[in-house]
Amino acid sequence: MSDRLAVEFAPLKAPLQPVAAILSAQDLTFGPQTRTIDSKANGLVAKAAEAAEFKGKAKTAIEVLAPAGLDLRRLVVIGVGQPDQAKETDWVNLGGYAYAQIAARKGEAASLVAEVPDPKSRTAADLAADLAFGAVLRSYRFRKYTTRKKENGEDAKQENGLQRLIIHTADPSGAEAAFARRKAVADGMFFARDLVNEPANVLGPVEFAERVEELRRYGVEVEILDVDAMRELKMNALLAVGQGSARPPRVAVLQWNGAKSRRSKPLCFIGKGVCFDTGGISMKPAQGMEDMKGDMGGAACVAGLMLALAQRQANVNAVGLLGLTENMPSGTAQRPGDIITSMSGQTIEVLNTDAEGRLVLADVLWYAQERFKPRFMVDLATLTGAIMIALGKEYAGLFSNDDRLASDLIEAGNATGELVWRMPLSPAYDKLLDSRNADMKNIGGRNGGAITAAQFLQRFVKDTPWAHIDVAGVAMDSPKTDINQSWASGWGVRLLDRMVADKYERSEK
Repeated sequence: MSDRLAVEFAPLKAPLQPVAAILSAQDLTFGPQTRTIDSKANGLVAKAAEAAEFKGKAKTAIEVLAPAGLDLRRLVVIGVGQPDQAKETDWVNLGGYAYAQIAARKGEAASLVAEVPDPKSRTAADLAADLAFGAVLRSYRFRKYTTRKKENGEDAKQENGLQRLIIHTADPSGAEAAFARRKAVADGMFFARDLVNEPANVLGPVEFAERVEELRRYGVEVEILDVDAMRELKMNALLAVGQGSARPPRVAVLQWNGAKSRRSKPLCFIGKGVCFDTGGISMKPAQGMEDMKGDMGGAACVAGLMLALAQRQANVNAVGLLGLTENMPSGTAQRPGDIITSMSGQTIEVLNTDAEGRLVLADVLWYAQERFKPRFMVDLATLTGAIMIALGKEYAGLFSNDDRLASDLIEAGNATGELVWRMPLSPAYDKLLDSRNADMKNIGGRNGGAITAAQFLQRFVKDTPWAHIDVAGVAMDSPKTDINQSWASGWGVRLLDRMVADKYERSEK
């Protein structure tokens, strides 16, 4: 797992590191301890703010070098805006912004004074934990394969050199406890990011399965289905996708049994794990094909979620199912026009081999229902480019047969900033999948491509509450943010963890 920023919590009055940051609300207003720091600097902060026209607007900053009266090399003042109007996501994003400002000033350790006047919605502990969470997420770097030194001779893998952040707060012990859950989620997001960032020559289906086997150390039960096991189960749709590759497919079954009753129905999360997608014989254009190493972003999210649930000892039973394969053209690859019989017994006419993710999910969805009888199923998949045409890269597309489940996901998305937008399901779209030669075809035409993909998946869902989240626009190559500068975002871990915590763990108590 990637190296990460070490976070510590200390009292407000504890000595500051040589590089320190304080928070300012609108119009240069401070909390009591921060005012004390400012007074020791003999008004230098106010003078610097006036010179820079700094007003404390959210995510703005000024710097005071070697302030007289303070044993500091650099004092960074970071604007908060109006604390009484800030939401949880605002504080997390501010933590990421603060990390970037502090890290740019060099030094292995730094202080951040987590004090603002009247934060209203956040306790001192939650405020400090939110800032720490954002800072940790922003600190992520993927430099596993970087060997060249920078021009100044520094190791390129250790950009900025900031390794330790001490967050000063009125409630250090409370902040430590509040951060523990957030750290587990950050671990899950980093795991997901690492998986998506890996090149496909390193991470194929077998290697992905080996990586998730490491979750056993956290109490996750891990079972790997090989080709023989899949043939026994008649997972012919999934097997068809992988038959053109020299690298065999796998299905990873991850179980976390954290509920007080092991008989409690599990929550089921399913991820598309196409470790590289050429499109098969219906080959994609060469431009941008390198990004298809990230076509397993849904499976990476589910793996990260299972790690997060285990590390924070979530009070639920949960199952993560990962359909892992590779879509390659070869003499053994499936052809346009092939008809395959899925695990459900339904037949599928393959008109486009690049619509492969839905074939993978079809069998895994059916398997999940047959074996686990789950309370609900949520699948995540980088399924269609069409969802980006509809929603861009700001929202993931949400499709569901259950209003309550959809509402829970939307609420969790709003709380975490991992936003979903509900899209329609309707028999009017379903008929576009009808085939003259089989029960269905695997594409529905150009129009409504994300919708017909979801309609296809729905044909493999029985009466189980189900949601499909198309993460093609958010799991990889998404816009850089205050808390993520990586190509891989780890999107979905926060969303699903929050839904589990708010809606399902509480019901177990």
